Parts: sequence; C-alpha cells; structure tokens
Amino acid sequence: MGLDKAQIKDLDTGTILTVCFNPKEYTFTKTAPWAEHNIHGLDAPKYEWTSGAAMRLNVELLFDAYELEGEKRDVRQWTDQLEVFQLVNPDLHRPPILLFWWGDKLQFKCVLRNMSLRFVMFEKDGTPVRAIAKCEFVEYSTPEEQLQAKPRHSPDHTKRRVVKEGDTLSWIAGKEYGNPAEWRIIAEANGIDDPLHLTVGRELLIPPLY
Repeated sequence: MGLDKAQIKDLDTGTILTVCFNPKEYTFTKTAPWAEHNIHGLDAPKYEWTSGAAMRLNVELLFDAYELEGEKRDVRQWTDQLEVFQLVNPDLHRPPILLFWWGDKLQFKCVLRNMSLRFVMFEKDGTPVRAIAKCEFVEYSTPEEQLQAKPRHSPDHTKRRVVKEGDTLSWIAGKEYGNPAEWRIIAEANGIDDPLHLTVGRELLIPPLY
C-alpha cells in the first residue's frame, strides 16, 4: 500500500497541489473569545462569551526540485501555486476555499491566511530548487454548515420564512428578533450580498439569537 501524500485542493476550481514531502508535524490552535468585564469591588472580573473563533492549522512544507532535470528543476512550480491560493479569484471576488487533505485522518476545509516562503537552495543562475513554506490555514464553514453540524437549542428556534412582496431583511429581523438592526445575521446565514433586493418566494433560514 502506497504512502498517501498530503494535498491542497482548490474547491472552487478543482486544482490540486500535492506536496513533495509529507509534513513532520502540524499544529491545531483554537481560542475561546471571552470578554472580560471588571466589576468594582470584586477581586476577579466577570467573563462573557462573545463569539466563536475559527480553528487554525499551522504546518511547514518542504518543496524540493533538486533531483529533477531540465526545466522541471525549479521549485517555483509548487510555490507559485501556493501563492495563487491567496489571490483573489476575479469571478468570485475572493481567494479560493481550500481543502487540506492527508489520507482519511486529516480533511480540513479552510483558507490560506498566512504564508512565508524561504528559498534555501539555488542553481548557479539563481533558479530556486528548494523551498520551505510555513502556512497558516484557517477553518472555513458557512453558517448553514455550522448549524447543520452542531444544532443548538435556544428559546428562538432556527426556522424558515418565505419572502413576501415588500419584505426587507430589516423588517424580517424586526419581526423575528424584535430588532431590525439584526438583519445581518439573516443575510450571513443565507449568503445575501444585497439586503435591499430579496426574491419573492425565497425561503430564508432564520437562525436563533444566542
């Protein structure tokens, strides 16, 4: 049975970058953003949960073209693709959504947030043949995916509402939450870019307030 090599897949275009060598290690980090409120007369502050934070995957990847011949002896055939993973797709107006995949044990849907490239070996003409990439991938999931993966219970159940003639997001937020200013929650949950134009008959996901 062959050794699975780690891959980074662009989920928008299907482009796949296969690493030269599997990483020696990788690190997951996640923070819990609790807001600290100092209270006069008390020795310890009060903590209030604010919102979730995305999981981060930090990994170092080695790319090596030294053993190759001819035009292939250029490590930029891999590092250039890493750089593309941080560039804006002109059709989507954002960088790509990625999947860092290594066998059936690591499948991490993410975006490439930070990257540093260190070129450490060169041909006589200056062509780089070996490079080390330090990458920070950040978890990516839509509101719909999060709600489906971890349904939560609250006094305001997640529900759906059909858009009617004359409805606006702020009006719906006022009806559902009692506060028209909460319209952004509905917009984000339904991927709405233009809150002023709603399609009559469309079914909207109304997530609960936490």
